[in-house]
Amino acid sequence: MSDEDRALPGMPSHEQLQQAAHWYACLRDGQARASERAAWQTWLAAAEGHALAWQQVQEISRAFEPVRALPNVREAAEGLQAANQRMRVRRRVLASCALLTTGGLAGALSWRQGWLPDQVMAWGADAHTHTGELKQMRLADGSTLWLNTGSAVDVRFGASERRLVLLAGEVFVTTAHDARPLLVQTTDGQMRALGTRFNVQLGNSATELTVFEGAVEVCTTNSGSTLVVAAGQRTRFTRARIEQPDIADSARQAWTQGRLIANNLPLREFVVEMRRYRKGYLGVADAVADLEVYGSFPAQDSDRALKMLSLALPVRIEQRLPWWTSIEAKA
Repeated sequence: MSDEDRALPGMPSHEQLQQAAHWYACLRDGQARASERAAWQTWLAAAEGHALAWQQVQEISRAFEPVRALPNVREAAEGLQAANQRMRVRRRVLASCALLTTGGLAGALSWRQGWLPDQVMAWGADAHTHTGELKQMRLADGSTLWLNTGSAVDVRFGASERRLVLLAGEVFVTTAHDARPLLVQTTDGQMRALGTRFNVQLGNSATELTVFEGAVEVCTTNSGSTLVVAAGQRTRFTRARIEQPDIADSARQAWTQGRLIANNLPLREFVVEMRRYRKGYLGVADAVADLEVYGSFPAQDSDRALKMLSLALPVRIEQRLPWWTSIEAKA
């Protein structure tokens, strides 16, 4: 099965994205020869996924370099208009859905690549972190709050309760003794700390809770389902349901010390985690995506972490553009 056959409907494959990045690098300075521009137009018209990949490369590039007048983009687009009309209609529908659910282009890119512009995180939040930044805070009640990369939280302490509203990303909480209940709220539900240390990560489709000390009571937003999660357990929950707890990964809290711990973790999953700490695009080829990763990696130095991967695994790090990196099979 080819790489293009493996691509999900409506989404470009890794290979298509790599090809698009190659063409972007060739055309971005406006010095490409006529033969190169013609070859690019031929590639663009060859498959629907090529146009989607090209659009995604352009969208990501706008956040990292000045807008450039790529040669013959307009002419190529006009030439492809009839053939790609159906694709553009679907793209508009997908973009509209992303706008409603995740805040438009920024949300769409975060959903597809694990990347979210720093400025989005700061909108209205009491505390936030940029991509690759970690922050530790001492709260008014003596509790300690850690914010992971790309996170945002509101702190609402009142006379009757202490409430943390997680707007994006991930937090680790160590509670201090106080008569007022400490609550952590996400779109999926509310967690009530019962004298504890715990981690909360807000995902695209669910909230993940990991408890290291004490216990945390979960209550979902829509169904009102409740469950007490004990120390050493983790669970995921949506607005409607709570999954049965399983054994927690003790390494989950390592990010508070700036480390990513991998213990028999597929490379594709490790890359998903690394994307949260790295600006720009980070991809992995299907040929190496199932390789097992072991070790401790620096969360805030993704270049060093990638170098460590290239020394431990049969992979090479390819960087077509300063903000476009891919992990490929070593020749």
